[in-house]
Amino acid sequence: MLEIVVKTENRQRHVRVSADELAALVRRIGGENDRFLVVQRVPDLPDVFAQIRHEDGGNYTLEHRDGAADRHFQTMADDPEAVIHALTGWARQEDGWDAGHAWSLLDMGPTQEVPSLDLDEDDRRELERRVREVLVGGYASRDELAELAEEYLVTADRRPVSREQATALADRMWLERVAEQATWQGETDPERLTRAFTVLQEAGITARENFTCCRTCGQADIGGEGGPDARGFVYFHSQCTDSAASGHGLMLLYGGFDDSPETTMAVGHEIVAALRSVGLGAEWDHDTDRAIIVTPLDWRRRLVG
Repeated sequence: MLEIVVKTENRQRHVRVSADELAALVRRIGGENDRFLVVQRVPDLPDVFAQIRHEDGGNYTLEHRDGAADRHFQTMADDPEAVIHALTGWARQEDGWDAGHAWSLLDMGPTQEVPSLDLDEDDRRELERRVREVLVGGYASRDELAELAEEYLVTADRRPVSREQATALADRMWLERVAEQATWQGETDPERLTRAFTVLQEAGITARENFTCCRTCGQADIGGEGGPDARGFVYFHSQCTDSAASGHGLMLLYGGFDDSPETTMAVGHEIVAALRSVGLGAEWDHDTDRAIIVTPLDWRRRLVG
């Protein structure tokens, strides 16, 4: 799989696609509401991306930005295969991937300097604490972190952080986390958890990570996630993620879609078995009114973006 995320005009998001899947996405674009795609690396890096625009009957416009607005290049092609070849090379970070195209530097205008945050020490500390908490959780994108940073300190009569300042803060902290995770070796506990959830999903138990904001919303929405053959469910919401990221273990909520105690009990046993099969610990006293707790847990979820 290619370590990229592909986003399309029709709001689809494809994570870690194969080279063949990327080629199919490029060949597909051209119709109404499906005329461009943007490709980001995993993990996403500020001002590093490639993008393609194409309308049926026209040429392909291929662009890439290499770390700053003054490193934004464009070329044109009439053959999708040439675009696919270049984009696949970009995704693989191959030397010379851009050869064979006549690239021109785009004038993106002057770069605006972002003013420093005008916050007292308590506000700054609290803002960075919350952004760091969500960042360590590992599910937010750079854009979502910037939105959080912009809105977190807002009151009825005060908006102390601009969008530009929020983006700069989120990007700085994001890059710090990228540097941290570069030192990690092997499979992490959140990756083991994803493996367990994949096993459960394939066995007919709807499994969702970081699902909704709270238990009330999760219980209301999880029924709409299951397929016709789903027997039960397991999920954790964003507050559970915050707890896990803070070192307090992870609470899993579960049940049967038929609401019977027998099904809920069976689902609970399958969840514990799946967790233990991937090397994770699980605390559960077989009381179906109590959550399953994944512990001990070293929460190091690699960023995607």
